[in-house]
Amino acid sequence: MDLSSVVIVGGGAGGLELACKLGRKLGPDRVVLVDPKMYHIWKPSLHEVAAGTLDIHQEGLSYPMLAHNNGFNFVLGSMMGLDATNKTVNVAAVTDDAGDEVLPARVLSFGTLVIAVGSQSNYFGVKGAQDYTISLDGPQQAENFRLKMLKHLATLDMRKKDQPDASLDIVIIGAGATGVELAAELREASHVHSRYGFSRIDAAKDVTITLLEGAPTILHVLPESVSSAALTLLQQRHIKVVNNCRVVEISAKQVEDAHGNRYKADLCVWAAGIKAPAWLANLGLPVNRNGQLEVQGDLRVKGQSDIFSLGDCAACEQPDGSMVPPRAQSAHQQADYIYQAILSQEKGKSATREPYLYKDHGSLVSLGSRSSVGSLMGGLFKSSSMFVEGFFARTMYASLHLMHHYAVLGGMKTVLLALARFLVKRATPLVKLH
Repeated sequence: MDLSSVVIVGGGAGGLELACKLGRKLGPDRVVLVDPKMYHIWKPSLHEVAAGTLDIHQEGLSYPMLAHNNGFNFVLGSMMGLDATNKTVNVAAVTDDAGDEVLPARVLSFGTLVIAVGSQSNYFGVKGAQDYTISLDGPQQAENFRLKMLKHLATLDMRKKDQPDASLDIVIIGAGATGVELAAELREASHVHSRYGFSRIDAAKDVTITLLEGAPTILHVLPESVSSAALTLLQQRHIKVVNNCRVVEISAKQVEDAHGNRYKADLCVWAAGIKAPAWLANLGLPVNRNGQLEVQGDLRVKGQSDIFSLGDCAACEQPDGSMVPPRAQSAHQQADYIYQAILSQEKGKSATREPYLYKDHGSLVSLGSRSSVGSLMGGLFKSSSMFVEGFFARTMYASLHLMHHYAVLGGMKTVLLALARFLVKRATPLVKLH
């Protein structure tokens, strides 16, 4: 790889879409995607993986396959260092489960570097949070939660013989989109599980789900109409919601808040905040207090002319002083912006462009397979947005996933994949049971 290469680190929604678009335009000799995993999962669907309603082995898209189909080069491994002066990226060695080296450490040269490594959970120093909770930072964590839940359900089903009042208590900390979607999906999945072998379990009574939120309302960054509708739907599904709840300590079997209230927790999920990966601070690039790379209006890292950053790991300030929110639509828009910037450079045009402006197209929150709530076209109106719910909102939510697939697979493959998954679901259980 030479100094004309575009190296993209991170194969999340934004990084992968950018690699696919550039690969189709420039080819594999010019475009490289680096990621430590072999397959891609759309991050907003991780709550479905955790609940068992989505199988990562069917949903996952192979990076080598995507690279072949879209004309980019895939490098397996984690970024471990950067030499901005000599324009090189250090990629760590890859080892198997036994610790044996599969691929050695490598050095990649770049002409343009794009860092799109996403985010990880921010525990805010809460005692026990890192040790006793599971975070949905990636597909492996979501799969680990699913397996633990299945074990607890199997144990509970056996216990119910002698202990009729036995229960499985699940606590979710954080009622943003991830926490709310996971709570709704778990309730739906628990009903399905009771029909696939766990015959002694009454899901509504024996599987308790508690959602703890530090703010006065759930989904507090969204319009009040969305928050209220979501709360009503959660309560209808027997999900306990506790607002103004500041968690101070977590142990193996319970969660304690600042008022001394204790919540039983056989399983605990942390969904209360995110931060950029800690290793970004060791690259010699400017970061903010949340560990995000500080970028200019054109998404170039401050002080660097050939290094961009996008998505959750980038701190991008807007002209009004607000920060671009950590959403999939942000990463999608930023990927498009950087794509155009790189193509302009290829054509010898001036690098000076209008700064990136985030366009809020609204937000949708999934509340199970039959319902969603949200607001649409939020950026088109100064004072209001259009509230949507029910089947229409659910259909639009599903279309977001298909739009992402369209960007990385193309139209025909997306249609065939959607059809294949529909047919497979007709012949398999509604939840993954192994």
